[in-house]
Amino acid sequence: MNSEKVISGFFIILALTINFGFFYGDISKIEFHSVYELYAAIVINLIATIMKLGDKTQTGSVLLATSFVADLQLISAAVLWGVINMTSTMTPELFTIVVSLSGGALIANIISVTLFVGETLLLKR
Repeated sequence: MNSEKVISGFFIILALTINFGFFYGDISKIEFHSVYELYAAIVINLIATIMKLGDKTQTGSVLLATSFVADLQLISAAVLWGVINMTSTMTPELFTIVVSLSGGALIANIISVTLFVGETLLLKR
């Protein structure tokens, strides 16, 4: 068993599940989405991105690209949430944008997990 692959897979899948936890629920209701869960998703996605940096394969490059997309969208969601809270009142319409950005990151995480599982299945013993 390759312990590096186990740890990397753990963070890739954890990034997906935490992001899903934030995204799930009525898209316009703030009380269904925890700011702490968004920040946890950002931190876990950044850790997963760092773990993907050493992979020099073609699949590794695509995995890294999906991580960059997820990081960018989650950080954008957090910045937008913070800016809205500082400058005006959060409305359901504005909060929908925050949750939609996390939904884009969720899609990137799904692609990442799919590629990771596909690469794992193709590995020969």
